Amino acid sequence: MHIQALTSFLALGSTAFAAQLTQVSNYGGNARARPGMWVYVPDQVKSDALVVAIHSCQSSARAYFQNALIPWKRGSDTKGYVTVWPSSTTQCWDVSSRASLMHNGGGDSNAIANMISYAIDKYKIDPAKVFVTGGSSGGMMSNVLAATYPELISAVSLYSGVPAGCFVSASGQTAAWNNTCSGGRSISTAEHWGDVVRSMYPGYNGTRPRMQFWHGSVDGTLSPRNYEETLKQWTNVFGVSTTPTSSKQNTPERNYRTDDFGPNVQGIWAVGVGHSVPSHLGVSEAWFGL
Repeated sequence: MHIQALTSFLALGSTAFAAQLTQVSNYGGNARARPGMWVYVPDQVKSDALVVAIHSCQSSARAYFQNALIPWKRGSDTKGYVTVWPSSTTQCWDVSSRASLMHNGGGDSNAIANMISYAIDKYKIDPAKVFVTGGSSGGMMSNVLAATYPELISAVSLYSGVPAGCFVSASGQTAAWNNTCSGGRSISTAEHWGDVVRSMYPGYNGTRPRMQFWHGSVDGTLSPRNYEETLKQWTNVFGVSTTPTSSKQNTPERNYRTDDFGPNVQGIWAVGVGHSVPSHLGVSEAWFGL
């Protein structure tokens, strides 16, 4: 009996985690850019939510998915939501060209928007439960998606990024690096940064995704100054003050400070943390309402 029970247990265990990251070869849409689309559907789908997890520079969907520090597979397995993992064709995401910084412009942001639309239809996702996260270049793209496709996204939790439009290339170059922005020297008014967002989808007057952004105080790759500029940007878009409505020290952990700017904008400042801030699954999921 003991041997039979053990055999049954092992048989169940062999299929308990059968779900795998799977590539979608044709996700449709009209974007000229064709980043890869990868999807993880957990064995037990318990939610009609979708999380889009966007990798950093010099990575890929598969590498990001397999990275032990990236917790979204674990979140998917635990809470039963589908995840989409875009995979860039360039070293970093294109957050610099006009094609990617414009609604339906044909760039990387357009391609990821097409992935979201495909996933909503294919996996029976509630369109009101689409969430975006990413780190570094993926954090930059998260900001750009919030500006270019606000109608598709309910909330964003991004790590160690820059304001949407900060990496713009004057020459129109795709996926260009911008030393001025990365070095924290792209400093402007809140109104200007808000106008940058509004210009990416002219005439849009619908709801905007709730924005949560994290940054380390000693980030040597994307200057900590970008936290302040991102704060200016999204508080202006939502029409709220840059003065926090609440501020909590040592939250969500020691040496982190969480500032709320009304219900739709939250900044998390990580003292002594470099590039990039580690993903905090529970806090990001809570922001998403998962």
